[in-house]
Amino acid sequence: MKKPGENIWRGLQPAAVAALSTRDYRAPSLAKRLSGGGVEAGQIVSANRRSLAAVWIPGVEIFARTIHVQRHRGLFGEFARRDEGVLASLKFWPKQWATARMFANTAKGFHVHPPFIPAGEDPVRSLRRRFVRKGTASPDYEAEQWDVMFFVQGRVEMILRDVREGFRSRIMHFFIDGDNHRGPNNVALLIPPGVAHALRVEGSEDAIMVYGTSTNFEPAFEGRIASDVESALLPESWRSFLAE
Repeated sequence: MKKPGENIWRGLQPAAVAALSTRDYRAPSLAKRLSGGGVEAGQIVSANRRSLAAVWIPGVEIFARTIHVQRHRGLFGEFARRDEGVLASLKFWPKQWATARMFANTAKGFHVHPPFIPAGEDPVRSLRRRFVRKGTASPDYEAEQWDVMFFVQGRVEMILRDVREGFRSRIMHFFIDGDNHRGPNNVALLIPPGVAHALRVEGSEDAIMVYGTSTNFEPAFEGRIASDVESALLPESWRSFLAE
C-alpha cells in the first residue's frame, strides 16, 4: 500500500485523474446529520437534547413508543395517553383523529399550517413568546392546527423546516419505522403550526399513519409548498395525443 502523499493515481489517464473525487468518511456530529442528510429517529430520542439545541425546531417533539410483540400472534403498540407523557405535559389532545395509507415509492409534499397570531399583536413577538420564552404563553390549540403522528406500518423519511416569521430556517431530517419494524425508530412526532413538513415512503411496502390534529380539518389551514411530487403526470406522449 502506498503511503499518503505519494502520487497513487499516476497509473491512470490524466482525464480520469482530473475527474476523481474522494469521500469524507469522518462521521459528522448528530446535530449536523439531523439538519443535513438525516438520522435514525431513535438516535434523536436517545441523544442529549441540549446537544441538538442549535438545530432543534422549537415546538417539535419526538418521543419513543413501545411496541409489544406477541410471538405467533402479532403485536400491540400504544399511541399515547391523554393524562401521561409528552402530550399530557403540553396539555394537548387531538380534536380529530384520522388515518392515511401511502403506497410504496410515493411521497407527500411540503405543507404547513398557519400559526395563530392574536389581532393587533406582532407576529414575531407573539411566536417567540410562545415557542422560545416557554412558560410565558400557552398555545391556543383550538385556533391553530398541531399534528401528532404515529406510524403503524412501513418506513418513512420525514423532513421538517421552520418557516415561522422571525425564526431561523432550521431543518430536521430523520427516519421513522412503523410498528411492524420494532426498534428504537418507533417514535411519535408532534409538529406545531408554522413548521413545513414532508414525508416519503422508504422501501417496497406501504406506509400506514395514524394522526391526530388539534382542530377539525379545515381546508384553509392546508398550505402547500413544493407539493408537485404528489401529482401523477401522464406520459408526455399521452398528453400530446390528448391535446390534439
